[in-house]
Amino acid sequence: MDNQYAPRKAKLWEALVVFSGLVLIMCLSILKFKIDPHIPMFVGVIFAALMAMHIGYRWSDIESAMVRGISQALPSIMILITIGILVGIWIATGVVPSMIYYGLNILKPSIFLVAACLICSITSLATGSSWGTAATMGIALMGIAQGLHIPAPVTAGAILSGAYFGDKMSPLSDTTNLAPAMAGTDVFTHVKAMIKPTVLTYVMTLIVFAVLTSRYSAQMGVADVSGIRELQEGLKEAFVINPILLLPPIVVIVSIAFKIPALPGIVLGIIVATIIGPIVQPTVGFQEILGSGMNGYISETGVEGLDKLLTAGGLMNMMESVSLTLIAMMFGGIAERTGQLEVIVGALVKGIRSVTGLVTATLVTCLLSNMTMPEQYISLVVPGRMFAPEYKRRGLHPKLLSSTLESSGTVTSALVPWNTCGVYMKSVLHVSPLAYMPFAVFNYLMPFVVIILTAIGQNVFYIEDDPGTVIEVE
Repeated sequence: MDNQYAPRKAKLWEALVVFSGLVLIMCLSILKFKIDPHIPMFVGVIFAALMAMHIGYRWSDIESAMVRGISQALPSIMILITIGILVGIWIATGVVPSMIYYGLNILKPSIFLVAACLICSITSLATGSSWGTAATMGIALMGIAQGLHIPAPVTAGAILSGAYFGDKMSPLSDTTNLAPAMAGTDVFTHVKAMIKPTVLTYVMTLIVFAVLTSRYSAQMGVADVSGIRELQEGLKEAFVINPILLLPPIVVIVSIAFKIPALPGIVLGIIVATIIGPIVQPTVGFQEILGSGMNGYISETGVEGLDKLLTAGGLMNMMESVSLTLIAMMFGGIAERTGQLEVIVGALVKGIRSVTGLVTATLVTCLLSNMTMPEQYISLVVPGRMFAPEYKRRGLHPKLLSSTLESSGTVTSALVPWNTCGVYMKSVLHVSPLAYMPFAVFNYLMPFVVIILTAIGQNVFYIEDDPGTVIEVE
C-alpha cells in the first residue's frame, strides 16, 4: 500500500460546506428555475466528490463508495420497477378504477369532510399518488364544498389529510419505497411499522373533520355532486366495475399479513390481476396488459380529471424515481465513506441519549430539509442516509427510522409554501398552504403522535427483535 495515501474523515466545517452547497443549488434550481431535483442532486455528488479528494481520498475509493451506495438501494429499486408494472396493469385490468368507484360511493353531504378525507385516502392508496389524488378527486371535492358553503381551506385540509395518508401507507407510493431504502429495510416491514401511529393519527383526524362538518351543517346548501357523478359514469363507461377486481389488492394485503417478502407479494398482485382482468374486462387483451406494464396505461375516457388520474404506471414511468434514487445514493455513498454524514449527525445528536430525542431530531431534520431543500424526496434521502448508522449503532431497527422519515418528510412537504409539494397543491386546489395548514390535520399531527408514542415506548423497534428484515447499509 502507498504509505503516502492517508485519507482522513471529514471535519464538521467541511461537511457543512458540502451540504450547504447542496441546499443552495436545490433552492436555486427548484424555486428559481423550476427544474426537477435530479441535476441539482448530481451537482451535490460533485461537491461531495471534490471534498473527498480534498481530504485525501483517491478517485478509485470515491467511485467504490458511489457503487456501494447504489448497491444498497438495489432491492428497493427492484420493488419500484415492479410497482410501476403493477400500477399500469392494475389500471388496465380495472382494479384501480373499481377501487376508486366504490370509494366515491362514500360521499354524503351530511358527513362531507369525513367522506372527502376517506375518498382521497382510498384514491391515494389505490394509486400511490397524493398529487394525482389532489388533481382529480381534490378538484371535484373543492367544487362540491363550494356548493355546501364549506370554506375552501377547510376542504383542502381534508383532501390533503386523506391524500397524504394514502401516499404514506400505499406500497405503490414511491416515497413509501424510498424511505425503507434509505433506512435499510423492506417496504412491507416499513408499512407495518407505520400502522399504529398512522392509524391513530388518522382516527383523530377523522374526529376533527366530523366536528367541523357538524359545525358547517347549518349553513350547507344543496351540493352539486355532478363532478363526482361524472367521474363515476366515466369509470363505468371505460371499465367493467366489479367487486371481484378488489381481489388483487386483497392478495397483496394478505401477503403482508403472512410476512411474504415485498417483491413476491407485489408480483402475486400482478399475476392475480393479469388472470382475472381479461375475464372481467373482455376488451383487455394480453398485449394491452403487457404494454401497460411497460409504458403505463393511457386513459382516454373523455373525462379530463379521470384521464389525468388514470394515465399512470408502467416500468418506464418509474425511471424518474429510480434515477433520482441512484444519484442520491451516489451522494450518500461518498458522504458516508468520507465521514461527512457521520460528523453532521454527531453534532445533531450530541447530548441526545434517549430514543425519543433521536426520533425527534430525525423528524426536525426532515422538516428542515423540506424547508431548505424544498423537495419531498430529498427530505427522505438525505436525513435517511444521515441517521441510518446512528440508529444501527444504538441497536434500533431500520423500520423505526423509515417510519420516522415518512412521518415528517412525506407529510410536512405540503405545509411548506415554497416546497414543490406546497407549490403544486396551491396550483391545483387554489388555496395557499398558509391558509389550509391549520386544517391539514393529519399532516401536522403525525410528527407529534410519533414523538408521544415513542416516549411511552409504544412504537420502538430493536434489531434483535426482527433481525431478518434488516438490509445492511454499511
